[in-house]
Order: sequence, then C-alpha cells, then structure tokens
Amino acid sequence: MKQQKWDSENIPDQEGKVVIVTGSSSGLGFETANVLASKKATVVIAVRNEVKGDAAVKKIQVKNPNADVQMMLVDLADLESIHRFAENFKKEFQKLDLLINNAGVMNPPYTKTKDGFELQFGTNHLGHFALTGLLIDLIKTTQTSRIVNVSSTAHKVGNLNFNDLNWETRRYNKFRSYGDSKLANLYFTKELQKRLGKQSSGIIVASAHPGASATELSRHSIFFRVLSLFVQNSSMGALPTLYAAVAPDVQGNDYYGPGGFQELGGYPRKVESSKRAKRDDVAANLWDVSEEMTGVRYLG
Repeated sequence: MKQQKWDSENIPDQEGKVVIVTGSSSGLGFETANVLASKKATVVIAVRNEVKGDAAVKKIQVKNPNADVQMMLVDLADLESIHRFAENFKKEFQKLDLLINNAGVMNPPYTKTKDGFELQFGTNHLGHFALTGLLIDLIKTTQTSRIVNVSSTAHKVGNLNFNDLNWETRRYNKFRSYGDSKLANLYFTKELQKRLGKQSSGIIVASAHPGASATELSRHSIFFRVLSLFVQNSSMGALPTLYAAVAPDVQGNDYYGPGGFQELGGYPRKVESSKRAKRDDVAANLWDVSEEMTGVRYLG
C-alpha cells in the first residue's frame, strides 16, 4: 500500500480554536505551533525560557503577520509553576480546543526537578500529567477538544520500576530513564482516554512520535547528534503530532508516527506501540502513583 503523503497542506482552517503547545520555542514544538498559527488558530507557546519564547513568537509573526500567538511561562519541572500557568491561562481563556503535551528533556545527566522527581520522568510525564489535570475542566467544556501526548520509539526500551521511579536506589541509566518517561506518555494516553470515556466525554486523547528528527532535544546525546546529520527535519517530524491533533479519522488512544522505514522518517500514519505499552493494569497503577506524586487528582 502506497503511503499517503499527508502534510500541513491537508490541515483545514483552525480559526476560533485555542491551542497550547508545550515546549514550543524550538524544534518540533515550534514547528507544530507555527503550522497551527498559520491555520489561524490562537496558539499559546508554553515555555520556561522567556527570551526563547518571545523569539519564537516573533519568528512566527514574521512568517504570518496576522498570527494570533502569545507566550506564557511554564516550567514542567516545577509543580508550582504548572499551577500558576493553569491559573493564568484560565483567567485569559474560556476554552481549550487542543492541548499538545510536547515539551521534554532527553538523556541529561542525573538531575532532579524542584519537587524531587528524576528530571526526565518528572518533566516528560509528571509535569504533563499535572498540567492536563489542572486544565481538564476547561477541555471538557470545549466541544471536539483533543489532547495529544508526544512520545517516542524509545518507549520500547522503557520498563517502569514502581519501586524506584526517581532512580534513587539504582544506578542511573539516562537512556532507560528517557524510555521510561516516553512509555509513561503512552500509559497516560491510554488511561486518560479510558477515564474520559467512562464519563461519556467526547474528548479524543491520542499520542504521536516524530521518528528520528534533528532537534535541540537530542543535545545531550552524542549518538543523536551524529544521527541528526542523516534524519528528517523538524517540519517533517512535527507531522505525526499535527495529524493526531487535527485529522478527522483520529480515534481515542491512537498512536501516530512516520510511515517510512522503521518509523524513522516519512509522512504520518497510525503505528503500533510496544506490547508492554498496552498493559491496562500498569497504566491504571501509573495514574494512581502520578496523582500521589503530583498532588493533582482528577477524573476519579
């Protein structure tokens, strides 16, 4: 079967829709925000660096002078910052059509968040878990809303150790920790969709991965810096996320990635997660643990 060449030209007008893209001052997040702004959505660039965020807004407005885009500060490694962002957003907006949980850190040295979580798990999963929970009521009151969690093929090396999620008793392995966080993104997608379905909510929760894309996210990895010489650009890497965000055939718990060889590159299509990522019991357990760790409880 010939691969469908779906790209940003296929995205219809998004005027009237309010969108949050986390981690959107560069790379995949920036490309995602830029495309949606060009389609007339109101886009909030949610970032932790004000200078980079302002620069991203200006860059989008140079390309699209009429773009409705603004920057709001949030540090996903800081629960207090996440609460503050959610409060500020709800003061300014009465709806949220699309939440794209894109921000992430990849393969850094062992570090902890402000709240004492291992940095990758704390940022990539717990930060977005908390952010989504604090915005869920607004999302639920917005018709045809969606949530997209950006994962990675690295989820296939993940295997959550619930006895040591913060890597305090094991020797730290930054690659496995990243894989754990990306596996957690898929569990979160699965359990969030399940809980919303029980409430007869029409919200679609999907996930996506960019394949092998050259972005700032890989700055801590020599392997990925070398790989970046051969992989697709961030415009192509953002397409699976955009597909999950706007395509009409997307269903709850769908997972999208590049359709080329080994899902490294190519146009987006529906892909399969690992067998481990499909476990309902682990997804439910992770939800309970995430509520306990973040103090953000919702959809109980």
